[in-house]
Amino acid sequence: MKSLIPEIPVLFLKPDTALVRNNKPFFHPDFSSEIHHEVEFVLKIKRLGRNIANEFACRYYDEIGVGIDFTARDLQRECKEKGHPWEIAKAFDNSAPLGGFLQKKDLGDTGNISIRLDVNGKTVQRGNSSDMIFSFDQIISYVSRFITLKIGDLIFTGTPAGVGPVRIGDRLQAWIDDKLLLDFYVR
Repeated sequence: MKSLIPEIPVLFLKPDTALVRNNKPFFHPDFSSEIHHEVEFVLKIKRLGRNIANEFACRYYDEIGVGIDFTARDLQRECKEKGHPWEIAKAFDNSAPLGGFLQKKDLGDTGNISIRLDVNGKTVQRGNSSDMIFSFDQIISYVSRFITLKIGDLIFTGTPAGVGPVRIGDRLQAWIDDKLLLDFYVR
């Protein structure tokens, strides 16, 4: 995204009101004309933890899913220019469609999992966990330095290249390896 590679993970929060479950549609908000998709792996936390060492982080999740981190790019750009936090561009209602989860043990090497997003039947994002700047375990360890992780917390892990705008009527389908886990429309 033409940004410098961060030395530490970029962290922001989405409230539970951001979640859209069960393949329900995403309703394009009227406060932005530039909503972009970002497909991401999602880790589901399975135990309470704080200050988790990197070598033990793998014990804190056993499910990996897929989600979309919708971003109001116009609002984000405006906030960044003013030096303001940009939660309004990331944490708005329904900004996080959430797909299904797969058992980590069934996926094999967590450092080599594929992810893909199709918009209207065309692949627009494709990546692999091996391409991530920070591993799943590094992300969990870092987040837990600042925020106590609780059972059921969800961590969206970052997106591969290919982010782009969505429009009303678009159909988004997200995959881990060859498994379709998220399939919804923009309304």
